[in-house]
Amino acid sequence: MNRLLLVVFACGLSAQALCSSLDPDPAKLRLMSANALVFDAAAQRPVYAKAADEVTPIASLTKLMTAMVMLDAAQPDDELIAIQNEDFDFLKGSRSRLRMGTMLPRRELLRLALMSSENRAASALARHYPGGTPMFVAAMNAKAAALQMTRTHYADPTGLSADNVSTANDLARLVQAAATYPLIREFSTTPARFVELQPTGRWLTFNNSNALVKSQAWDIQLQKTGYIREAGRCLVMLTTIATRPFVIVLLDSNGKYTRLGDAQRVKHWLETGEAMAPISSGGLQRYHGSFPPRQRQTVRITFSPHAAQGGVYAVKLTQAKRPTKPSKHRV
Repeated sequence: MNRLLLVVFACGLSAQALCSSLDPDPAKLRLMSANALVFDAAAQRPVYAKAADEVTPIASLTKLMTAMVMLDAAQPDDELIAIQNEDFDFLKGSRSRLRMGTMLPRRELLRLALMSSENRAASALARHYPGGTPMFVAAMNAKAAALQMTRTHYADPTGLSADNVSTANDLARLVQAAATYPLIREFSTTPARFVELQPTGRWLTFNNSNALVKSQAWDIQLQKTGYIREAGRCLVMLTTIATRPFVIVLLDSNGKYTRLGDAQRVKHWLETGEAMAPISSGGLQRYHGSFPPRQRQTVRITFSPHAAQGGVYAVKLTQAKRPTKPSKHRV
């Protein structure tokens, strides 16, 4: 009898834990992103939404649609495509490591557009579409309509224009559609790639724009980051949490690492049903406290893929030899 009661009690606890993981209280999740959606892809229902129907610029999240349209065209993936002046960003002045005249296979350009968010790669792919960039953008909008992304509009293949707009709800549709393409899943989650640039034979390492793909704590099937001033920092992911697939959409985060911090908060909430202590940055910060000048110390808060569940930050306190001036470089 005691054994039976013990089994029933244990089963009750398991059911309660499962219920809390599937139906956590949305009031306990506090995100810093202006627009957000957490969508249970197995049950096909949202479990958290924040201004999810608000139309907003989406920056390089656009490149997921760029990838789908390119793959739908079924053009030769080994065809060499050259970077031309038309691919340069004269709108925002963004930087690129793909110089004028650089030639890469179509497949490699797609990888760099998804993995490293290379704008020139995305632009070159669109130029080589039948009918050129105008027909490519028209195909992007037609694809959005077919996916019932009713509040989405595309103006270019890169996301540099603030006229590329969507909603968190529409982007959940986009992510799930993009996930049906094996190459998009593979390329968007490639941690890094050593690429030979033609015709110079120069080799360069390109890294993923999303640090979470390198974390052992995450199981990410698809992701894309984005940033322009009008859109803020953006992130979409299809990821498995607590054995279930979830689409996470985070839009208009106001700090470089805020979107990563929000992603960690979502993960912790789904796994435990509880809120995680808010930290304004999910990556590297420096803080110079009120120490005497000769005893000034630097606090480094870094993302740690090996941290315990619920804890995603490692803190290191070091002695600085002299006061550190603010960096002029963007982090």
